[in-house]
Amino acid sequence: MAKNLVIVESPTKAKTIKKFLGKNYEVIASEGHVRDLPRSSMGIDKDNDFEPHYITIRGKGDLVASLKKATKKSDFVYLATDPDREGEAISYHLSVALKLDKKAYKRITFNEITKNAVKESIKNARAIDMDLVDAQQARRVVDRLVGYEISPLLWEKLGKRSLSAGRVQSVALKMISDRENEINDFIPEEYWTIDTYLKVPGQKASALFNIKKDLKDEKSALEIKKKLDKATFTVSDIKKTNRTKKAPVPFTTSTLQQTAASRINFTTSKTMRVAQQLYEGIDLNGDGTVGLITYLRTDSTRVSDEADRNARQYIKDNFGEEYVADSVPVDTDKSKKIQDAHEAIRPTDVTRTPASIKPYVSAEQYKLYKLIYERFVASRMKAAVYDIFTVTVEAAGETLKCSESTVSFAGYLNVYSTEEDKVKTTNLSGINVGDVLRLDRVEAKQHFTEPPAHYTESLLVKTMEENGIGRPSTYAPTISTLLNRRYITKEQKNLYITELGEAVNGIMMTAFPEIVDVEFTANMESLLDSIGEGAIDWKVVVRNFYPDLENEIKNASKNLEKIKIADETTEEVCEECGANMVIKYGAYGKFLACPNFPNCRNTKPYFEKIGVKCPECGSDMVKRNTKKGRPFYGCINYPECEFMSWNRPLPKKCPECGKMMIIKGKKAACSDAACGYTEKMEEE
Repeated sequence: MAKNLVIVESPTKAKTIKKFLGKNYEVIASEGHVRDLPRSSMGIDKDNDFEPHYITIRGKGDLVASLKKATKKSDFVYLATDPDREGEAISYHLSVALKLDKKAYKRITFNEITKNAVKESIKNARAIDMDLVDAQQARRVVDRLVGYEISPLLWEKLGKRSLSAGRVQSVALKMISDRENEINDFIPEEYWTIDTYLKVPGQKASALFNIKKDLKDEKSALEIKKKLDKATFTVSDIKKTNRTKKAPVPFTTSTLQQTAASRINFTTSKTMRVAQQLYEGIDLNGDGTVGLITYLRTDSTRVSDEADRNARQYIKDNFGEEYVADSVPVDTDKSKKIQDAHEAIRPTDVTRTPASIKPYVSAEQYKLYKLIYERFVASRMKAAVYDIFTVTVEAAGETLKCSESTVSFAGYLNVYSTEEDKVKTTNLSGINVGDVLRLDRVEAKQHFTEPPAHYTESLLVKTMEENGIGRPSTYAPTISTLLNRRYITKEQKNLYITELGEAVNGIMMTAFPEIVDVEFTANMESLLDSIGEGAIDWKVVVRNFYPDLENEIKNASKNLEKIKIADETTEEVCEECGANMVIKYGAYGKFLACPNFPNCRNTKPYFEKIGVKCPECGSDMVKRNTKKGRPFYGCINYPECEFMSWNRPLPKKCPECGKMMIIKGKKAACSDAACGYTEKMEEE
């Protein structure tokens, strides 16, 4: 047996590291955590200062036994789990479970799985950082208290044991619910624009000139259009300016998830899964197994001096010295609390281009590596420079402008660009001050203001980060949990809350307002970070947190009968036994079930009649759910009659146009946005 034993988390990582170390090293995997709180009980002694009770994870007994044998045959053990709080905790639990002698083991970390990084980490081996362990432990204990204390109340209220509450997931659910309410309550406002197309000397296509004016109605727009139809268009000013666009900073976990969603259509969980593969190592022909990117869970844009030098040299050799940035790009978002524990996500070797590794990786791995690689190289390149050419025209007392932009120095755009970087060029070079331009046409266009955008996975991650909710390691699991619990559903990238999600969120807001409060959750995240920095004792945080939770639990328990959703008996008769069917909650919302279960197992869909007739066929309108659980209002004869509305219809018609009225926040509004009629709702 080798004299030195290195314990990592995954077999792939073990395989990658093994080839960097000589015959005196054996590398084996713990396959994640080996000890944790028990699943069958709370596992926290609340009467003994919240002391956690850890056990060997079920099914890992044989693995722990084999790890013990390996440690006994080795002279020294290196614990090389991931370089974050979770990894530090895994190393700590390994040291306890394997009963390691304090003098016979050390902790090593590396931000990238390369030969230099691994060997350097062994030179800098250290003791386990108990502040980081305590930070993970505090997070685990607080989350366990929230989940195991609140979830049973959800089971009792909604009659389904698969429901759960969570410190981060419950806030994220409320954020999605709030956004849905904003969208549903949004009342569009009318506005108009005037598009004036003028002929440019020497050009076939007309140039679009705009008036910067706030036009709220058709009358105002048509008055201006009438003037312009007969006006003389004289060029009064021409300005030539330039602007620079700075290179992007390298990826953090959240920006990688956001960009991968928009550029290569990856979900947050898929992005993390593929990034993990690139980090742990890919078998490249000739080079063996190689870690292609640095650690994937980070909120820092910092890059090591060596990586920075290598990138600059690569740019100089391949693009020219004029493309090398003079300074390091800085993330200007002051709202983010950055831990800066390790570097940004970047390629481990800048000379390992996407093209060079393409034959050895999957299509998914190639796409994500290419994205990471190009973003990193671009971050070390000079800004792009745009020439802006603006022509101002005076006509009938109105001022019209048209601008074009051209790239005069591409800079980082040679490597990495977005839709925002693309320019649409209209050649205005043939125009001079004093010229009279010929009118092609004037168009008055009606528009309506748009509601806030639905959350997508990437937008939710961005908003969570901006509000200090969760950390890089929690974004993807939080969204996955909400989807798996069917609290939310995803349709064409947009996230929608389901009826079941609304029910759970309603309970949480009523009984546990602090748990779903964004500011409270952000403050808790900050306290957990402070534990990792050694500024606060972890039990102080738990001691201060639990009393309020305990009071809310007690109050909710006392009032449970008041908020409990009982089985509601309906007039629908069971075809099997003749009993009146009752309303139950399931994974997709409400359904009808026979009260004589289990003797009678008859069930069928539940449709809530809303007292409104379908404007298409005159049948009853009912509340329904999409296949993925999103509620909507449709005809009871759906799909034969396809009429539907996302907003609740009202039993009255619009006095202006005669179309159906719907509920928009505290107002009744016409379902036709072009009509725009609204009125106050009658108070019940």
